[in-house]
Amino acid sequence: ARSDETIKCKWTSNPHGNCSGDDEGACKYERKKKSFSLQTGTYWLTRIVLLRSIAFIYFVAFTVAYNQNKQLIGERGLMPCKDYLLSVKRYVGGKIDMSAFAYTPSILWFLDWTDMDANLDGISLVGMVVSGFVLVTGMANMVMMTTLWVLYHSLVSVGQLWYSFGWESQLLETGFLGIFLCPVWSLSQVPRRCPPSLISIWTFRWLIVRIMLGAGLIKIRGDRCWKDLTCMDFHYETQPVPNPMSYYMHQSPWWFHRFEVLSNHFIELIVPFFTFLRRRMCMVNGTLQVLFQVVLIVSGNLSFLNWLTIVPSLACFDDASLGFLFSSGRGAKQTVLDLQAEEAAGRTHKPTRGMLIRRVVNVALGVLIGYLSVPVVLNLLSSKQVMNTSFDPLRIVNTYGAFGSITKERAEVILQGTLSEDPKDPGAVWEEYQFVCKPGELTRRPCLISPYHYRLDWLIWFAAFQTYEQSEWVIHIAGRLLANDTSTLSLLEHNPFQGRENPRWVRGEHFKYKFSPLGSASAAQGKWWLRKRIGPYFPAVDLASLRGYFKSRNWLHPDL
Repeated sequence: ARSDETIKCKWTSNPHGNCSGDDEGACKYERKKKSFSLQTGTYWLTRIVLLRSIAFIYFVAFTVAYNQNKQLIGERGLMPCKDYLLSVKRYVGGKIDMSAFAYTPSILWFLDWTDMDANLDGISLVGMVVSGFVLVTGMANMVMMTTLWVLYHSLVSVGQLWYSFGWESQLLETGFLGIFLCPVWSLSQVPRRCPPSLISIWTFRWLIVRIMLGAGLIKIRGDRCWKDLTCMDFHYETQPVPNPMSYYMHQSPWWFHRFEVLSNHFIELIVPFFTFLRRRMCMVNGTLQVLFQVVLIVSGNLSFLNWLTIVPSLACFDDASLGFLFSSGRGAKQTVLDLQAEEAAGRTHKPTRGMLIRRVVNVALGVLIGYLSVPVVLNLLSSKQVMNTSFDPLRIVNTYGAFGSITKERAEVILQGTLSEDPKDPGAVWEEYQFVCKPGELTRRPCLISPYHYRLDWLIWFAAFQTYEQSEWVIHIAGRLLANDTSTLSLLEHNPFQGRENPRWVRGEHFKYKFSPLGSASAAQGKWWLRKRIGPYFPAVDLASLRGYFKSRNWLHPDL
């Protein structure tokens, strides 16, 4: 049997490209290999695209964690994860055993708690390094992808309120599925002994079907404005963190907003079923889902949610449709061409024992996902559908949904401080703190940060349509601001008392915000927003008045 190098030598020594004699079969094989185009039905390149996409989201998520976790769940954070772990430990009987781990799956149980900030930073940094490697090289193995999944699961499990949103579970489910795209140990973009499993590809397709149907059904069963086709009249203005494009999209004509709602229903409720209608229709689904998510990315700052939702949509495309993303004549694309040419010529390798074992693992994955999908499907069919819920502690298969209800007016909590000794003095000068992204100063342009995410800005949007008694952590922030706490202030854009004495009093004011109309006098003055005071959100507080409040909740008093 001749090697590929011998065949290539015979071919190149014949300047006319004629195939004859003893080498005719090998020569024809080499000619066919050179002229081969990517065939449908294989997913080698799809795997590379999926792995890089998952790694990108992981990298963003771990970067957010590294920059914000110490302030939110660190030793002196607003909700220390150490206190949370201790409460879980008490709840399960005072021991760190499997019951504790099942309730809160996190490797933090097994680390030294004397420096929790170092633990949180270490987890984030390792996650950034590993995901960065996969993103740059397009290579991964099961060990690396499992490491990423375990590390991020460890953060989500102790993240409490800050990690309580659907995209965290969605990233964990997507990351779990990514584990089974890879070989166990070897690192290669195209590992010949580990072809992509069609079962694995279909788990991603099943994920995008569930995401979109969950989002569509929760809307139909939720706010009446989705049936009246009026929700988009409000969404751009009232979404948690608008971006500059939101301002212009909000002021589109009424008929365009009706078209947007109808398009949303079509893409979320009808298009997902294209997945099951063979290759071309599956690709139509993938294309429409990607374009839909791009529109959402352009029109708002929804964390990395929309970027993450693009990932399973990519599984709708095979090598033939994704080949344009790769350089021709070398690298992964050429390797896939060689593999397809070998298969066409009948030069396939006999499955090894490891490959056979892997087939069994893939079937087991399909069975597991199918079994865990039963309560999820029942939830989708239920008139009492819940969204963004996990039915298993590892969050392997979850329910999803977004914007089942739309707020019709935008409320904002504005935190203010004063140096005045008497907060009731009409002459007291109250100065405003500015968050990084959430609306505050009327002339400040809405930010553009997606896929990055500011967790505090996002949560205070929810606090604005609740009371401070329902969002006690806002009072915790007020206490930190009274002490000019550098950790908490690092989460804000502007501290009016920077380089000055600490404020004596801090209060929360409640405002109604709306976009300034295009072409109006306020817009000409550079105002993106207009606002009207609703009333006090929480009364003026000082460190002395907060001492008992903090003690009753076991919060560390900020002057200690």
